[in-house]
Amino acid sequence: MTELLKVEDLRITFPTRQGPREAVRGVSFTLGRERLGVVGESGSGKSQTGRALMGLTPPPGVATAKTLSFDGQDLRGAGKRQWRALRGRRIAMVMQDPKYSLNPVMTVGRQISEALGRVGGLSRREKRAKALAMLEAVMIRDPERVYDSYPHELSGGMGQRAMIAMMLVPDPDLLIADEPTSALDVTVRIEVLRIMDRLVSERGMGLIFISHDLKLVSQFCDRVLVMYAGRVVEELAAADLASAKHPYTQGLMRCTPDLDHDLRPLPTLRRDAEWAK
Repeated sequence: MTELLKVEDLRITFPTRQGPREAVRGVSFTLGRERLGVVGESGSGKSQTGRALMGLTPPPGVATAKTLSFDGQDLRGAGKRQWRALRGRRIAMVMQDPKYSLNPVMTVGRQISEALGRVGGLSRREKRAKALAMLEAVMIRDPERVYDSYPHELSGGMGQRAMIAMMLVPDPDLLIADEPTSALDVTVRIEVLRIMDRLVSERGMGLIFISHDLKLVSQFCDRVLVMYAGRVVEELAAADLASAKHPYTQGLMRCTPDLDHDLRPLPTLRRDAEWAK
């Protein structure tokens, strides 16, 4: 398997009144042309890990790593020019909430065309045609209207689809998707996952899929990282998620509602202080 991304000992530190605190501690993994799921509770460090891989750790946070390389390029200490050449064109990220990710004073179509501008070689008409085709691909019924709309004129689910279209339209080599289907209904979710799956299998894109939905991850991804308190506590094949060994992963699986079985009272997640060390 071709190694696309290599991360070794990633740490993200934020200053606090009590001194520096690590939100992400010693995360290490490699990614090939595959679908890697990252799961865990809110606050476990999933989104911060994804942002660090894009060089988007919010100040005053500081991200460091022994190794952080993408397709052979060392990203530690990468400058603005190097990041501009990668972001949008080769590495893209679907943020969790489109209301805070889409520019409120630009139409959706202009923002998608701006993403296509990084590809180069396309006329204005070709950019519009490709943008409309991608909006239609994520099951937006009236792509012309959405193309000319501002983000505040769209529902949450439609804004999420527009954001996904924007990130997929340049055909990136690596997509980091942070809860990309959380605001979508079932039929649209299936179509979006189908698009991502096609890009991984046919184009060879690498995908980091951040999610709370363990059942979805087990069915869609190839491998899974389970994070707790900023650390990776378990890594396993997605197909083996139901038979995980770590008690935290087992607890997450037991807390997932199951329509086929009566789980009353619903189990609660028990924690061990040793997991956070």
